[in-house]
Order: sequence, then C-alpha cells, then structure tokens
Amino acid sequence: MKAIAPSHLKLIFGSSQPTARSYPCVQNAHRSDSCGTSRSEWHSSSAVLTSKVVSRETIPMPLVSAGVDHVNGHHRHQKPPNVNDDLSPAPMHGANRLRVAYQGVTGAYSEAAACKAYPNCEAIPCAQFEDAFQAVELCISDRAVLPIENSLGGSIHRNNDLLLRHCLHIVGEVQLPVHHCLLALPGVRKEFLTCVISHPQGLAQCERTLTKLGLNVSREAVDDTAGAAEFISANNLHDTAAIASARAAEIYGLEILEDGIQDDASNVTRFVMLAREPIVPRTDRPFKTSIVFAHEKGTSVLFKVLSALAFRDISLTKIESRPNHNRPIRLVDDVNARRRCERRGTAKHFEYMFYIDFEASMAEDRAQNALSEVREFTSFLRVLGSYPMDMTPWSPSSSTSHAASSKMNHLYGNLHMATA
Repeated sequence: MKAIAPSHLKLIFGSSQPTARSYPCVQNAHRSDSCGTSRSEWHSSSAVLTSKVVSRETIPMPLVSAGVDHVNGHHRHQKPPNVNDDLSPAPMHGANRLRVAYQGVTGAYSEAAACKAYPNCEAIPCAQFEDAFQAVELCISDRAVLPIENSLGGSIHRNNDLLLRHCLHIVGEVQLPVHHCLLALPGVRKEFLTCVISHPQGLAQCERTLTKLGLNVSREAVDDTAGAAEFISANNLHDTAAIASARAAEIYGLEILEDGIQDDASNVTRFVMLAREPIVPRTDRPFKTSIVFAHEKGTSVLFKVLSALAFRDISLTKIESRPNHNRPIRLVDDVNARRRCERRGTAKHFEYMFYIDFEASMAEDRAQNALSEVREFTSFLRVLGSYPMDMTPWSPSSSTSHAASSKMNHLYGNLHMATA
C-alpha cells in the first residue's frame, strides 16, 4: 500500500490548512463555540481546561472551561463502560478491524508499534507525520500511532507541535524496543561504503557506534528508517547503507552488515495513540496525563505549575519547552528593561509552550485540583489526553531473540493496555 501524500489529501478533501471550521472546540474573547455531542457523554469526574487568551494568528484549540463538570466539551452523566470496552467510536472501515495510520513505509518501526497497539489492525502508511494526523481527522483512518520520544534521541519535536496544531486526543501509549541494523545490498562490504542514510532519530541513536566502526562515510537523513532501506534497494546503490530493522532487510532484499548498532541496548521509543475522541479516564489502572500550557508574561509560571503538581504528590515523567509559534518573541518596554539594554529600545524575550506528562488520571481529585490551580496562572492550558500507561515488560533484544521478544511484548501489551 502506498503512503498517503499531502497532495492526495488536498485533492480529495481540499486544503490541508487548519481552519476554525475544522476544529470546533474553540473559546476566546471574540468567539464561543462548543464541541459537538455526537459521542456518548462522559460520566467520570474530570477537570476541563481552556484557553483564556488566543493570539491574533492562533490555531484553534480545544475548549477548556472554568468548571470541572466537563472534559474536552463532554458532559459527565453516562454510566462508565466496562474495563475492556473500546471507549472511542467504532471503526468506520469494516466491522471489527481498525485502520491505523503511521508515518513511513512497510517495515518501519512505527508500523510495528501500530500493530502492537492494535493487533490485527489495517496499518495505513503515510508519507509525513502530518498526513497521519489528517488521515484520522478526515476519517481515512480510525487511529494514528506516532513516535513522541526516544530514550537515546530524545523528543520528536515535530509531533509535539502537531499535537498542538490538530484537534486529536491521546488515547494510549506504547513503548517499543528498537533494534537497529546496518543494511546494504548483497555483496557490499563496509569498507566500500561512502554514505549511511536513515531517519534523523536512527542516525542519532547510532552515532557513537558508527564512529567506532571506523566508517569514512557521510550521514544523510531521510523520512524514515524503512524508507532508507527501500531507497537503496530501488536504486541499486552499492555505496550506501541504511540504518533500519532486520524486518526491513527481509522486505527489501538487503543484507545485515552489522547487527544491534544502537548506542544503548536498552533503546526504546515511546509512541502515542491518537483518536478523534478522548477516552474516559479511570482510576483502576495506572494512567498518564499530557498537558501543554503557556503564559503571556513569560516563563515564570513554570515554577508555579510544578509546585501545584508536587504539592499533590504527582510525579512527572516528561517536561520540555517548545517555541510558541503564534508569538515567538515578546517585547518588553519598561524602565528596568531599558536600563539593562546597552542602547535605548525594547528587550526581547523568547516565548515558549511547555509540555508536561504526569502520572495521574483526570478521574482523580488530585489531578483535577492541580489543574484547576494551574489554570489560575496560565493564559493557555490544554489537556492533550489522559490515558492508560503502557505497562508492557520488555528487555533488550538481540538478533536471535528479536522476533520472539516482539511477540512477547505484543501479548503482554494486549493484557496490560486499555483498548483505545
């Protein structure tokens, strides 16, 4: 199956640029809309958060209200479903089989993550990360599974930005051990290589190992790991190697020159599962909640947010900042600022959005109370999702046990992850 390209999406569904009509969950001083109620209403007690300030070039964000009677625009009156129920809408393409979008081509790690998250799904390859977001929004697929961070390479910043731009919800996570191999055409020797290609994360995760191998090669980034293997095979490149999985080598007819070249054997990528509707948060299993916030007067709010969480014994699993694309620079024009400057004028400060993951469910009072407090001193606050943590046991894989380890992770994932 060919990857969904942006031009195809535009051709079928019109422009891919987000508009206020595309994302109805918006509230600011000039406009007030509410989310649709096509989905069953929620029963769980969960705080709802909203943006109080939207800049003049804002991308519409989901509604967050001052009260605690709604979550993402849904009321809380329905009896909660069973633990093993799928809490998101039923598949639109077939009776029982989900269509799950991922970025890359067949053999990509994202495809493996999609199949771990949703066994027996129909995996839909997409050319770019944004295509996967659009595929879900436009009902081409039912879910998307996309990487968000890696234990060696760090965060995938592009997907953090897209989470803020689009109106999808995180409904789960899946952690996938990543086992990299150096692949080339049959008969190619390492000493004859002049270039190694892979996804930027793949190159970053194998940087030290490539140096230790003593290869005099350039390193070039491509869209995904399996795509690198496909490119070498399709173009019959005898001087180029790819960093990809052993499965990609089998699919595209390449040989493994070096096995397990990641810098750390415990190399894990965390993926998030995205859907058009959120799931009902629960308290009978470990949950994680992801939020993003900003303040119009700079970064001093960060300490207050962390204090609100720490006071309630809520543990953070991730925190990072990203530029505020709507307002990247804040100008300060006051007496103190002018005194600090060498010449008369205004001081310039960078503006940031802060992303935080913490271990608590929005069905818990402590999470609701913490975010109610956070809302008091932030100008923008959005819950990206409250979802079950992936409790799958895993261990570093080797070339001989990689397939068996993947199957074991797959089985444990079915037992410990809530269906989303």
